[in-house]
Amino acid sequence: MNQLNDTDFGQKIKELIDSLKGICAAYGLGNDGNEYKIITQVFLYKLMNDKFAYEVKQAIKEVAIAESWEQSLKAMTEDEYKFLLMKLPSNTANLKPDHFLATLYEKQNNPDFAKLFDDTLRDIAIQNNDIFSVKTEGDTKIPLFDRVSEFVTDTSKRDAFCRAIVNQLIKFSAEHIFTQKYDFFATLFEYLIKDYNKDNGGKYAEYYTPHAVARIMSAILVKGRVQNVTVYDPSAGSGTLLMSIAHAIGEERCTIYSQDISQKSSSLLRLNLILNNLVHSIPNIIQGNTLEYPYHKDGAQLAKFDYIVSNPPFKTDFSDFWID
Repeated sequence: MNQLNDTDFGQKIKELIDSLKGICAAYGLGNDGNEYKIITQVFLYKLMNDKFAYEVKQAIKEVAIAESWEQSLKAMTEDEYKFLLMKLPSNTANLKPDHFLATLYEKQNNPDFAKLFDDTLRDIAIQNNDIFSVKTEGDTKIPLFDRVSEFVTDTSKRDAFCRAIVNQLIKFSAEHIFTQKYDFFATLFEYLIKDYNKDNGGKYAEYYTPHAVARIMSAILVKGRVQNVTVYDPSAGSGTLLMSIAHAIGEERCTIYSQDISQKSSSLLRLNLILNNLVHSIPNIIQGNTLEYPYHKDGAQLAKFDYIVSNPPFKTDFSDFWID
């Protein structure tokens, strides 16, 4: 696609994000502490669905030229479908036909649609727990999805809320996103979380290192081609520094490690890793207090890494964690 089409595509993605935020506002969740969970999780579901479609079409020519890739897959036998899943890259979610966005769209007028929506996302989380789950310092796995509809207090409005989400997600395919590179993802991610960034003053926001600053730090650290290196951030936040240095090194030539006390930041970092083709590093993402319970170790000693980057929350009072 040419640059104009790429620009138009980027605008479509931003409009989708805005529309999801509009839905949250319409149901009383605008600027709510749970808004970021809804936005990031349903956006992640959209990405996983369309990534699956993209990889399936790469794997099977007949599916690529079919009028409906979903119907082509639904027509497969159980053995054919299992064989297809084996052909897909390891960074692609394992989805069943019942998980497809198109399936939810077809069933949106079913009774208790909110329950079906939540159950679908939770089943995807269970099916992909080993690959896509972030861990806590105590080794508890944090699943991909919450029961999103339950953030709406009025139970009578939950079906309509989930229908509104599905009708926005289905409007266009985001498969073209998987032909894009780091700069596109960085801009998209910055836009996605801009309302949850302290620099913008949001009540539930957290600190975010600007893309330009991260790029300068990466240019200083990465001087030439390296292979099979490790990168660590002990206060990773949403991962801007990690994504930038991983891009400078080459996403396929490095492994990311991180820890951050914030549940929200760890969830955003997971989304950032998925966007930037770093799914293989998700098991190394730890949510927990780095000062009190540093997770990454080599035996009894703290682990060593080839690169360490950090932009810690300098205004935070760390006196409770001082070591005598």
